[in-house]
Amino acid sequence: MEPVNSGVAEEPAESADFPEAGEAPTLGQLMLAVEELWPESLAEEWDEVGLVAGHPSAPVSRVMFAVDPTLEVIDEAIEWGAGLLITHHPLLLRGVTSVAANTPKGKAVHRLIESGTALLTVHTNGDSAVGGVSDVLADALGLQNVAPLTPAANGLPEEGIGRVGDLAEAMTLGDFAARVYGILPSVAGGVRVSGDRDGLVRRIAVCGGAGDSLFDEVRASNADLYVTADLRHHPASEAREAAVNGRPYLIDVSHFASEWLWLPAAADALGNVLTDQGLDVEIRVSSTNSDPWDFILTPGGD
Repeated sequence: MEPVNSGVAEEPAESADFPEAGEAPTLGQLMLAVEELWPESLAEEWDEVGLVAGHPSAPVSRVMFAVDPTLEVIDEAIEWGAGLLITHHPLLLRGVTSVAANTPKGKAVHRLIESGTALLTVHTNGDSAVGGVSDVLADALGLQNVAPLTPAANGLPEEGIGRVGDLAEAMTLGDFAARVYGILPSVAGGVRVSGDRDGLVRRIAVCGGAGDSLFDEVRASNADLYVTADLRHHPASEAREAAVNGRPYLIDVSHFASEWLWLPAAADALGNVLTDQGLDVEIRVSSTNSDPWDFILTPGGD
C-alpha cells in the first residue's frame, strides 16, 4: 500500500491556504485543528505532547485515533493507510539516546517514518480539556454539575485533571459498579471495587488513567466514590484507612479501558472541526485492544 502522506506541499503549513474541496489537508493544518480542541498549554509540565514524527507539509487524508502507540497499533494504522496516527499516550515520554530499529521504540519510529505515517500525541492536554478523557467518562456515567478535581493552571475554569459530579439519584455501590463495568470495553482485569456493596453513592469523582495522586482532591470534593485506574496497593490501602464512614469508596478499572472511551468522542470532535473548515478527512478509531493483560484468575472463577 502506498503511504497516504507521500509528497510535499509547495509552502509550509503555517502559510498554506486551505485545500480545495475534496483535497487532502496538510498535516500542519490538522495540527492546528488538534490545537484548537486540545491546546498544548493544558499539558502537565512533565508531559511530552505534540508531533512525534511527520512532515507538517505532507498531505493527510486518513486519521486514526488510539490509546497507545504500540507496534500493533502502528501496523494497523499503516495497513489502513492512515497519514496521521493520534495517540493518547506518548511514544517517547522519557529521554532516549537511540532510536535504532533493534529496540521496540526505535522500531516504532522507523515504521512510522518509513511508511510516511505521522504520529501526534494528545495526552494530559486531552485529559484536561473540555470534552477530554475525564469529561467523557463522567458523561458516560451520567454525572451532572461536573467540575475539575484539579483546575488547569493555564485553562478555563471547567478545564483540569479529573472531574467530580453528581448522579441524578443515589445508587448502591454495587449497582453503580455494574454501570461502570457496562460502559467500558471488555478487558481481562475487569472492575475492582472497595466498599459496601449496598452503600449509597451520589457524588462521584472520576479520573481517566492513573489517578492515585488525586486522593487529597477527591476527599476535598466530598465524593462518595472515586473511579480511576491503576490504583496501587499502598495508596488504595491508605485511602481506605483515611475514609470517613467508609467513603470515598473506590472503583479501580483498566487504564486502557478508562481512556478508550475518549477516542470516539475525540474522533467526532476533530471531524466536526475539520468539516467546519471545509477539510475532507476520513477518521477511524483503532480496533486494537492495547490493554497489556490477557486473562485473570479470581476466587471461584467470578
